[in-house]
Amino acid sequence: MSSVTTPWRRRLLAGLLLTAGLTLSACQRPGAPNAGPALSASAAASAAQTSPSLTAKADALLALHRQMVVLMDGEAALKPAEREAVSSVGLMLFHDLQKGQRALVEQAFAKDASLDALAQLLDRIESEPSWFDADRLAFKDLLLQLQQRLGASQSIAGLKLAKRAQEDLAVLSEVEQAYERELRDTFGRFAQRGIELKREKWTDYVAKLKTIYHREQILKDYATILPSVQAKPSAGKSERELFGQQLPEKTVLLSFDDGPHGRYTDEILEILQRYQAPAIFFELGQNLGSVDAQGQVKPGPGSDVARRVLAAGHQLANHSFTHGLMSKFAQEQVRDEAAHTEALLDKAGRSGQALFRFPYGARNDEALSTIESLKLRSMMWNIDSLDWSDPIPKSIAARVIGEVQKQQRGIVLFHDIHARTVQALPLVLDQLVAEGYKFASWKDGQFLSADRKPLDTGDTQLAGAALYRDSHALIIGIDQYQRWPRLQHAGRDAKAMQETLQTRFGFRPENVKLLLDGDATRSNILRALNKLSGKELKRDDRVFVFFAGHGSTRKLPSGREVGYVIPVDAGLDDLQTDAIAMPQLQELGEALPAKHALFVIDACYSGLGLTRGGGASNNNNFIRDNARRLGRQMMTAGGTDQQVADDGPGGHSVFTWTLLQALAGKADLNGDGLITATELAAYVAPAVSAVAHQTPAFGSLPGSEGGEFVFELAAAQEQALSSDSGQLDAQASALAKRLDEAKTAAQAPTAKAVQVKLQGLDGKEVAIAAPTAKVDPGARVAAQRANDRGLQLYKERRYEEAEAAFTEALKLQPRFALAANNLGFIYYKRGKPVEAARWYQKALEMDGSRSMAWLNLGDAQLQAGDDIAALVAYKSFVELAPQHPRTAELRAWIAQPDAAHRPKLPG
Repeated sequence: MSSVTTPWRRRLLAGLLLTAGLTLSACQRPGAPNAGPALSASAAASAAQTSPSLTAKADALLALHRQMVVLMDGEAALKPAEREAVSSVGLMLFHDLQKGQRALVEQAFAKDASLDALAQLLDRIESEPSWFDADRLAFKDLLLQLQQRLGASQSIAGLKLAKRAQEDLAVLSEVEQAYERELRDTFGRFAQRGIELKREKWTDYVAKLKTIYHREQILKDYATILPSVQAKPSAGKSERELFGQQLPEKTVLLSFDDGPHGRYTDEILEILQRYQAPAIFFELGQNLGSVDAQGQVKPGPGSDVARRVLAAGHQLANHSFTHGLMSKFAQEQVRDEAAHTEALLDKAGRSGQALFRFPYGARNDEALSTIESLKLRSMMWNIDSLDWSDPIPKSIAARVIGEVQKQQRGIVLFHDIHARTVQALPLVLDQLVAEGYKFASWKDGQFLSADRKPLDTGDTQLAGAALYRDSHALIIGIDQYQRWPRLQHAGRDAKAMQETLQTRFGFRPENVKLLLDGDATRSNILRALNKLSGKELKRDDRVFVFFAGHGSTRKLPSGREVGYVIPVDAGLDDLQTDAIAMPQLQELGEALPAKHALFVIDACYSGLGLTRGGGASNNNNFIRDNARRLGRQMMTAGGTDQQVADDGPGGHSVFTWTLLQALAGKADLNGDGLITATELAAYVAPAVSAVAHQTPAFGSLPGSEGGEFVFELAAAQEQALSSDSGQLDAQASALAKRLDEAKTAAQAPTAKAVQVKLQGLDGKEVAIAAPTAKVDPGARVAAQRANDRGLQLYKERRYEEAEAAFTEALKLQPRFALAANNLGFIYYKRGKPVEAARWYQKALEMDGSRSMAWLNLGDAQLQAGDDIAALVAYKSFVELAPQHPRTAELRAWIAQPDAAHRPKLPG
């Protein structure tokens, strides 16, 4: 394995590598991990005999490879939030490794480079005694490029080096096969002139690396550059972006990032042709060519590859120009990255709807809006092959197949820049074809089948953001009774329910009928209910009926009791004629053509709706099953012999106030973003019973087939806490805490489902299964929900719990500027201005455009006695928010040069 290398050639190699632009170690990037200790004393001795520069750069590349191995080891067993963080950092390490390898190859084949320099490099890869077999897998792509370029050499020396690279690749192929079996079989004969194998196990290799690197430290070192991603489901995630869950069952869409590649893209095209599978290739602009300062497009060799992708019938899409972390870019830089790549794609002949994929999946609302302004649509993925981190093709294939089988549909992420992806892809496609999966593409605003026909995503639409085709509601609130005692809060209850349905759950105003006081006559209520049964109501709709007012009971000669809701014009003596009986409501509910209907009755003596039974399906296919089953359910405020409290907090009855709290998110017992009627009852009934002398009842009505009425939670509107943020009064805050304490029985952490006992509609005690098995929504959504929970807890003056919620949001999404601001305000509220200022500053480091964070920072610094720093913060605030109510007083404060004479500011 020796090669003749003269001292001057060594100096030349050192000079080449010093100018190659390689990252000496990851620690050159702020906040990134260092490359670890020297590999061994023998490595240092070997370096002394060759080139210190070569040693440093080879060790830097290997350090990145090793950190990737440690980071990704056992990632499948991590929690989703941890797995996302690990994957993001690992992908950054991988791209550092790719850049280093590209720079090394380009400089090694520069005009003034020598073959002796390449021979030294091969010596290092082949014979460094401190390296493991798996270490050398880090240089597989490098060896492939050396083999290709040297194979066309015009010199004997060049051809010999190409042969060495080819022999080394053959040995590495054996290494891969061996690790697939974990060395259960004996190695065969290997080429001895190149890499000499030590036959260590992969587990031994990983164990050794873990003595050098630690996942926790790698994540901590990279925490300041973890991707920040969109955290605004309320903005219409399913409409703004494309996700794999939107595909029909047994359908996958293949996507490839980071190309085009001069060799592997063409090989992937051949494989796709064999399986007649379409794909979308998300290209990097820098791989297609360049765009000069005047906007002139200069296609490179990659554009020729892109044209071959189009000629093969596949789609080209935009993956930015440089693969930068676009959530950290200014909007103008985001625009340039996307626009330059668009120009190159157009030059290559791309047509059809333009798609965009954010590198690392890192995006915020500003970045997403910027690419949308270029008429681009974001496409994400839900099945990650991790082909960039896994050196074993069979392992890559097994991962993809396992995820597809688990999710039954999805957009699969591959990269067309690896040899191992080329090897893994046929294994994946073989299995998918055998299992009857269909391949999809995207064009003209819709998913298409492989033969370019629109896919029927009807079931999937119901399982996604649109659980129902349309939503209808009848809301009734009566305070001003003609003959019955007047109430205080029923009208306010009805209006609050109307607002909740429209603002939080997307009920269209024209579909919400509100009847208050004099309008809520018996004939008007029945007319409105009958109208709901008309032609405008469809099978996939839902109907919500809410009544707040008086209720009563009439005892029949048979001894059975019948409950009634009391319209505004009802008399005191003739309920049968003037009121509306519960059986009549049930009959009207059964006649509704809608899929699901829920009646909520906040009235005295209202727990007399006869039940037919029927429970909710609680399994992985809940949404799909629930979409097929009719549901007719009712929840009442009290039992057959109970009056209900009309004097709850916030100007509501206790029952309705608790119901509104539940619909704000507290009734999502398993964290899946959905509140079923059963979950609603499981939260409301025990909570109300704990604070009032009434027992809410719940059950299914005749005509129900076990379907569940479902409320889908959206994220709360973005709210940055500040000194003008509203809070509940002391009574409401105390009651909210008692309600939460009352629901703990329905949320046992170890149980899949808890039997919650409450009153049935027939007056008998029943037990319902309240789901408690927690659903992991992914780090982004979980962080948003934690922030929303913190906002609610702040409103309830529960500061310690709010602090924990905002801290959880930041742990899930470390670059969540809104949560950082809100956590700072909790510290400020608790009299800790210094800690508050630190979090406000962190929020502004993440997003300097947040005006409220500047205002909060000024308030905190002023409270801490730092008037000069407060002055700087206030100046930034008034520039960003000239119309804010506090801007005028702050301008006056800023304009006063004498600090002693400045007006006192609130807070």
